[in-house]
Amino acid sequence: MAPSDRHADDREADDHEADDREADDRHADDRPTHDGLHEPAAEQPAAEQPAAHDPWARDPSGRDPSGHEARAPAPRAHDQAPRARARHPAERHTATLALAHALSAAERGLAVIPLSRGKLPALRSPHHDDPHPSPCHGECGRPGHGVYDASTDPVRIRELFAAAPWASGYGIACGLPPYHLIGIDLDTKTGADAPAALRELALRHLFTIPETVVVTTPSGGRHVWLSGPPDVVVPNSAGRLAPGIDIRGAGGYLVGPGSRTEQGVYSTVPGTAHLPPAACPEALLRLLVPPLRRRPATAPPRAAVQQGQGLVQFVLAAHEGQRNTRLFWAACRAYENGLGEALTGPLTEAALRVGLTLREARSTIASAARLTGHA
Repeated sequence: MAPSDRHADDREADDHEADDREADDRHADDRPTHDGLHEPAAEQPAAEQPAAHDPWARDPSGRDPSGHEARAPAPRAHDQAPRARARHPAERHTATLALAHALSAAERGLAVIPLSRGKLPALRSPHHDDPHPSPCHGECGRPGHGVYDASTDPVRIRELFAAAPWASGYGIACGLPPYHLIGIDLDTKTGADAPAALRELALRHLFTIPETVVVTTPSGGRHVWLSGPPDVVVPNSAGRLAPGIDIRGAGGYLVGPGSRTEQGVYSTVPGTAHLPPAACPEALLRLLVPPLRRRPATAPPRAAVQQGQGLVQFVLAAHEGQRNTRLFWAACRAYENGLGEALTGPLTEAALRVGLTLREARSTIASAARLTGHA
């Protein structure tokens, strides 16, 4: 290989490493907490978890049910640099297991894509360097369109993983048949008690979470899998349902069990791996689907502020690590109840008092306005 080719390969490998490091910084988790929804068996530290554990009960050797070893096809020429980087035995083993887990999930009807250690899609968009990229959801026929690449076809899945030999995990697309998967992400990064918030919602709205697949995250959070009806589109949201509870719906994905990240391995809670995603309770489903945008009669500003005092106090009670989440949640509720414009000032002032900058407060409130359709 000519020196210029080696330099090009090195740069490509460095690009992928930089992508992973950047993604990992964005997704770094904090300390774990117990959510109380299930009682898991004692877990090993993430660094000591056995990489060969298969959450779908696949042969730990990496062989699929037909007895064939789960190997990715030979790489094309432009894949040589990333492939060389993954030739370390441990990395090759991780990549092989990721493909095996993804194929097992596909056998259950779950559409999958390869993920990097940063939990982002492993393949870069083919339109990344286009001077004027146009919206494309895979119509161009090339891989690299994130969740739109998701497939249950084993041939297609092997092609995707062959194009991304550095992949260490896989994502499961939500909102697709047969399950129309909905993920309830009980987070631990914000300092909020997400499991307690979910229990409070269940008591208030009279529903229970049925027995279903539950996946533990390396930080101690949990993903609760539910199945939605085919005629209902559940959107993705962050903190809308309650602080610390994120929703993965149509257009989103969940990190599949068996995936390895820099923080550790995603695993199914013992006794839940064999279960199908349970039907989402109707009362919970009503909370997950945003109401139609309404234009209520404009209330006098003073009356609106008085009505929204509870939301302002909610922000003022935020501790460090909760401030953005509480402000976002309160702003969403304000816009949904027709109080967004009237409460923008009081919510901003409350955010400044708990330590956010003016720029952070305005950005968070603007995000809430966009999510609720008021931007």
